[in-house]
Amino acid sequence: MTESRNTPRPPADAEARRAIAPVVCYPNDGLPKPDLGLYQTARAGAQKTGEVLVPPRDAGCFEVPAGHFFRITSVEGSQVGDLNLWNLKDLSERFYSGKTRALHGTHITTGERMWSSFPHTRPMATIVADTLGWYGIDAFGGSVHDVIGTRCDPYTGNLLSGTQYHHCCHSNLTRALADHLGISLAEAEPAVHDVLNVFMCTGFTRDTGQYFMKASPVRPGDYLEFFAEIDLLGTLSACPGGDCSSEHSSDTASCHPLLVETFAPTEGALEGWSSPARNGYDGTHGR
Repeated sequence: MTESRNTPRPPADAEARRAIAPVVCYPNDGLPKPDLGLYQTARAGAQKTGEVLVPPRDAGCFEVPAGHFFRITSVEGSQVGDLNLWNLKDLSERFYSGKTRALHGTHITTGERMWSSFPHTRPMATIVADTLGWYGIDAFGGSVHDVIGTRCDPYTGNLLSGTQYHHCCHSNLTRALADHLGISLAEAEPAVHDVLNVFMCTGFTRDTGQYFMKASPVRPGDYLEFFAEIDLLGTLSACPGGDCSSEHSSDTASCHPLLVETFAPTEGALEGWSSPARNGYDGTHGR
């Protein structure tokens, strides 16, 4: 292969530089730990309070009070979903996928949390059950429930192929939020944010570092369950890519609905628990 004129010649110590061991940026031993035992005990006696069946290639909204649970289930076929979360009482506090990724890794599972945006920076929801927790990291570097993909959107589709596709996850989330709050699409769209890709199997290619997807291992009956740390408004899109084995933002993939259920613990089941306060940083930024 002819060397590109723009590719610099490696220095004599190139291999030594590459061989330097990495350092984890944010060692997370100091994070506040969820009391999973308490949560699981409370969940065992919880009663179902509602459900939303999210249609294929569409989205639905749901609300979860602090201290309650919600479960996302694959009910008919292999299907991935894009999840947004907000503080029910303040949409400026939303899920922060980048910080969640920095604190926990590229994919999250039981005992890990969805963290909120600055200046709040606190747990919004804790994963308490994951039937795909067995998957781990495969030989390609893929895993499930990622916080690295942004969501399929019409702008990227237009940029890459000149399409006008309206049922990608970004548009689905925008429509659902607008309808739920009774606001315009223009008002709702800025609140839509990077997602937790529920059930999606993703990673980065080893040679080019590109984001990849592959067929999700999810099957009917699999679920991901959360404990709401604060009052939540959620929106879930059933991705038009189905199991994301070949493409997304498309009408050709086989797609299926996703079920969201909410559950309330019995009175006193969470004795000693309190909703986390906003982050303790004083906000002066050195002034």
